Amino acid sequence: MSEIALTTFVTLFVVIDPVGIAPLFVGLTPGQPNAARRRIARHAVVIAAGVLIAFALGGQWLLNAMGIGLPAFRIAGGILLLLLAIDMVMARPSGLRTMTPREGEESSHAADVTVFPLAIPLIAGPGAMTSIVLMMGEAGGALEAQALVLGLTLVVLALTLACLWAASRLMRLLGTIGVNVITRVFGIVAAALAVQFVVDGVQSLVT
Repeated sequence: MSEIALTTFVTLFVVIDPVGIAPLFVGLTPGQPNAARRRIARHAVVIAAGVLIAFALGGQWLLNAMGIGLPAFRIAGGILLLLLAIDMVMARPSGLRTMTPREGEESSHAADVTVFPLAIPLIAGPGAMTSIVLMMGEAGGALEAQALVLGLTLVVLALTLACLWAASRLMRLLGTIGVNVITRVFGIVAAALAVQFVVDGVQSLVT
């Protein structure tokens, strides 16, 4: 149980990267008063929570309906997480955890950034969706373990909300270099987790 708890928390915290989202949030809400920023952040996190919980509860059913086994999904999820980790280490946008240039241009003209791009894909992106389905798969049918995964997901989202609310102060404290250093460290951890997912998936297939 403790292993699932640690893996879930680390994976989701690294993939969502609350500290790394903070400067993007500041850039998406220029000139907004603090009250408006807090409201946008709160609504975005609530929407992202709904999306991730839906994937957590319905992901296994969807895989079964499509005839996809958990080992294959572990391998695919590990590859996706590895690509995300490479982006984090190299600090380059790809659409997995940041906006592509086209999405950035579209968001700059949007009246409200709550749903897009803040909730999706910055918070509840492909990496986070894949990771939570994998974590629920690791929990198996144990209700306590599944409840633990959902609870830790909400904890990570609460930390994300706190980072968004304190985004301006974080930027003053850490600066761009500090945020990039933290993101790169998270990227290394994500790469190790990705390789482990792939190894576990391959072992499940051959045994």
